[in-house]
Amino acid sequence: MIRPLLLWPLLLLLTGCSVFSAKDNADPPAELVELESELKIKTLWSRSLEGSEDAYLKIAPAISEGRLYIAEPSGEVLAFDALTGKKLWSVDLDVPISGGPGVNEGLLAVGTQEAELILLDTEDGSQRWRQAVSSEVLSVPAIGRGQVICRTIDGRVMSIDIDTGQTRWAYDRTVPVLTLRGDSSPIIHETQALVGFANGKLVALQLDNGMAAWEAAITTPKGRTELERVVDIDAELKLVEGTIYAAAFHGEVAAVSETSGVILWQRELSSHAGLDADWRQIYVSDEEDHIWSLDATNGATLWQQKSLHARRLSAPAMVDGYLVVGDYDGYLHWLSQYDGRQLARSRAGGDRIRVKPLVHDGIVYVLGEGGKLSALQAEPIEPDNR
Repeated sequence: MIRPLLLWPLLLLLTGCSVFSAKDNADPPAELVELESELKIKTLWSRSLEGSEDAYLKIAPAISEGRLYIAEPSGEVLAFDALTGKKLWSVDLDVPISGGPGVNEGLLAVGTQEAELILLDTEDGSQRWRQAVSSEVLSVPAIGRGQVICRTIDGRVMSIDIDTGQTRWAYDRTVPVLTLRGDSSPIIHETQALVGFANGKLVALQLDNGMAAWEAAITTPKGRTELERVVDIDAELKLVEGTIYAAAFHGEVAAVSETSGVILWQRELSSHAGLDADWRQIYVSDEEDHIWSLDATNGATLWQQKSLHARRLSAPAMVDGYLVVGDYDGYLHWLSQYDGRQLARSRAGGDRIRVKPLVHDGIVYVLGEGGKLSALQAEPIEPDNR
């Protein structure tokens, strides 16, 4: 099936424009059918926050030490008690936020549309420093090993010292003529930063000097036109027990050794929404909004769920033996990890759920584009009580 790509305005990238997939009017979203629920979905709390006019901002909830952190596009950063939803603090940074928050080691980092990286203290939101970077930040900064790793839309990865706010090193990759609007977020693990790029490459950078330890081609451009050759690794990477799972648009899903960069397996499956994984299975939302379960050891198909076709799904998230995925109309679909069947359906507002639900200690945190933030929990319904 061919889908048109929307040509975005010139973005001051090194090489050109940004594109993103859109649904064809001739391919309407699947209608929801009546469902006998096997799960009871309980809303623990909800909050109404600021929505996002820019549908492609990489802003998602982050959790650490019992606190949930949210960044609003207008520049406000907020902290909530993760169990009760009580607001703990908020600060206004007076600049549009486009990426984050990234949270670790008692610190919180956000990136801005005006090419800044800002570091806050998670205790009260006080500002540590504000540092200029090379361009807009559309990913979640990573914090660890005394530095913040920041990915910008011009293909640059920067290491910023936590204490001083000064640049330690920078790594540059050429950006293709056309790209998706957005970047996958870097992961810090051990002595490396793992980063996916718009040319379909996955790179491990050494944290001490920014040199590439290895590079893996998750996919390669195919086709005759620039549109057909868009192969961004736009979805978030997933690291599980020494294996990195990555998905590329117009490309493959692949498993890569963290230590060597050797590709353990790859298979053709296009995704920009993303995936979740454990040591047994990988769950992927593809570009047609079908959900796949793949064997983590070899990429073989275990099951495929097509009933949510064209509903513009988020990446699936794993929680207590279930999968939860959001759609364009604010619905959350709860699926069995075992066979993909639909177990329940709930609604978290009337706006699209683009970002992957955040799961922590059995609680699912969902942020819709309209700004509704919800904390949900699922429990099985006994057959006699249905």
